Amino acid sequence: MTGPFDPAQAARYPVVTGCDEVGRGALCGPVIVAAVHFDPAALPPDLLASLDDSKRLDAATRARLAPQIRACAAYAYAGASRGLIDRINVRAATLDAMRRSVRRLGLDAPVAVDGRDVPPGLDGPVHAVIGGERLVPQIAAASILAKVLRDRLMAVLAARHPAYAWERNAGYGTALHRAAMRRQGLSPHHRRSFRLADGP
Repeated sequence: MTGPFDPAQAARYPVVTGCDEVGRGALCGPVIVAAVHFDPAALPPDLLASLDDSKRLDAATRARLAPQIRACAAYAYAGASRGLIDRINVRAATLDAMRRSVRRLGLDAPVAVDGRDVPPGLDGPVHAVIGGERLVPQIAAASILAKVLRDRLMAVLAARHPAYAWERNAGYGTALHRAAMRRQGLSPHHRRSFRLADGP
């Protein structure tokens, strides 16, 4: 199965830094953001054809693609901790992490951010792209890198707090996760600013 990006059209895709987040809607854990920059025309055609929204790819495919992306692109990560999310709200914390990830790259390039909001505090052209994971290859790549890293972090936390099965639900509000929260109470990693009984 291939994604939405056609290698035959690679030269038509813009050379930008793509930025995306994972974990914004979870009940616990951090939001992880990746910023990724590459020239789509210089990417191996099979890799470009494989890029897609991380939610449309299975875990094995994401794990296979992530090191290929890292080998071919400039990239940086940033995180928004549970504490920051509770202090300033998840939207503001996500935008702050996006700004930091792009700044860590240190590149003078246009930025395309998935979603509706543009992070404040960035120089140069920045635009938001709704559904960007299927429209901008660099955003798709960023979604994959962010998802792989966050899932690994949640698996580490799951080993410390096994009752919540975070290795399976990555901190999202599955029935099993919510049942464990009612039974065990909240861990230090649960977001207190979310309405945890009913969802964020």
